[in-house]
Amino acid sequence: MKDARLRVRSLVTALVLLLITSFTVRAQEQGDGFLSDLHNFRVSNYVALDAYYRFSANGDTETLNEIVAAINEANESMNSIADSTAGVLSGEQVESLNVEFDRFKDLMRSNINDVRNTGYPDLRLVSDMANQALLMSQVATEMYTLAQESSETEINSRIEAARSAAVTMAQMMAKYSARTHSSVAQTFQGSSNDVPLDEQARLFDTLLSRVTEGGAQGQLKSTLNDLTSKWEFIRGSYINYNDNNVAFVIDRYSKGILRGLETTIGLLRERAA
Repeated sequence: MKDARLRVRSLVTALVLLLITSFTVRAQEQGDGFLSDLHNFRVSNYVALDAYYRFSANGDTETLNEIVAAINEANESMNSIADSTAGVLSGEQVESLNVEFDRFKDLMRSNINDVRNTGYPDLRLVSDMANQALLMSQVATEMYTLAQESSETEINSRIEAARSAAVTMAQMMAKYSARTHSSVAQTFQGSSNDVPLDEQARLFDTLLSRVTEGGAQGQLKSTLNDLTSKWEFIRGSYINYNDNNVAFVIDRYSKGILRGLETTIGLLRERAA
């Protein structure tokens, strides 16, 4: 009888431990998914802004489709953030980001309509949109930091460096596009809270070196080698951004780096699982 009670007690203990482990793993996965959505949201909006600056110069349907695709991706991320069961941020905090996003979308819609209706942008509205993008990014970044602190997710330094590098690259790409295609570029870069392109390029150097630390094999190694080579090719253009450079090449390579960082993040997450 005593042995039977011991076996029941051991079974109950094992079940409790299993439930705790399962809950912890699920909480970590939800927390990491929440961070991933916030990260994708930040990147997508700057990709949309980059496409807008090119659209303002050419009115091209293909470029307009790029804006729409990037905004749709940001929408999907925002919806996932709002619907998340991770519980890492309050409803009020999430809604504050959604409000800023709605303002950005309204400004984007107005600026697109100006180009389509008149053939050129309203510089005041473009400036407002650029400032709104910066404000929204700052809010999202603050929320990302809060989510890191409050979630059960274990922080992976290489993944975080890759995400920071992707946001930095997306911002740089949009700024460079502004300088190339819009006379409002100085306003875009004039905010006291913003960082000049050459400083961001040097920050990207630091972040990329953190991503490549720790060794790599197989697909991860080839992906890191590829994005490092792309960065070396365009780095000087971002450092010396006042020089005459081929804008479409810089844009294409920057997007290649963003794709490489996205792949890198996925591979690092697989390794950490």
